[in-house]
Amino acid sequence: MELSSVILTTGSSVGFFRLVNVVVRKLPMPESACRNAWKWRNISTSFMHSFITAIWAVLCFFLHPQMAEDLIETHSVFSHALVSFSIGYFINDFLDMVVNQKLSQSWELLFHHIVVITCFGLSVLTCHYVGFAVVALLVEINSVFLHLRQLLRMASNATGTLYRVNSIINLGTYVVFRINTLAWMTRWLVLNRDNVPLLAYTLGSVGMAIMTAMNIILFCRLLRSDFLKSSTRESKKEKEM
Repeated sequence: MELSSVILTTGSSVGFFRLVNVVVRKLPMPESACRNAWKWRNISTSFMHSFITAIWAVLCFFLHPQMAEDLIETHSVFSHALVSFSIGYFINDFLDMVVNQKLSQSWELLFHHIVVITCFGLSVLTCHYVGFAVVALLVEINSVFLHLRQLLRMASNATGTLYRVNSIINLGTYVVFRINTLAWMTRWLVLNRDNVPLLAYTLGSVGMAIMTAMNIILFCRLLRSDFLKSSTRESKKEKEM
């Protein structure tokens, strides 16, 4: 894709997610979520990105399987457009948080977005490592359930069957599509160190280290919140009976 196409795709993506945010604002909102309407809109927009990207990333490898054999140079216009599309989402989400949230509450995600935008931007501009970027976007399969979890909690529906089922799927996909994917990407980067320029290798290594640390911390929080605490509550109830 030419630079103009990259700019057009990324810019259209920014506009699309801005429109999604506006549409969510017009839709009915759970009463319990009204206390933080901005967060509800932000997570709903992120959910939309995850849903689209998860399907798109899988289709990239399904329609162009040879990309899995060469993550550096082999890619399709379809996969290149996906990475550009995701850059647009991260730009929109970055600006949304800067405008509507305190820096002390959002600095971790802002830093995450800067790293992703930089790495993905380098990929689409050089037309290298697009396949690697698409592998990274497979984590969005888990993000679908991660964002749904947040929406259910904001809607005061954190005790029903839907929440419990989503929690189990969320934790399972977290291990498969976040922790395992990041571990595989780190291993790939180390094994292909001689084929990767110093700048790309440095960016990739720093990015992987940051993502791994953030994801391990989040995994522990999810495990403690959705499983360990609920087990403790059930144990207390049994003792009281």
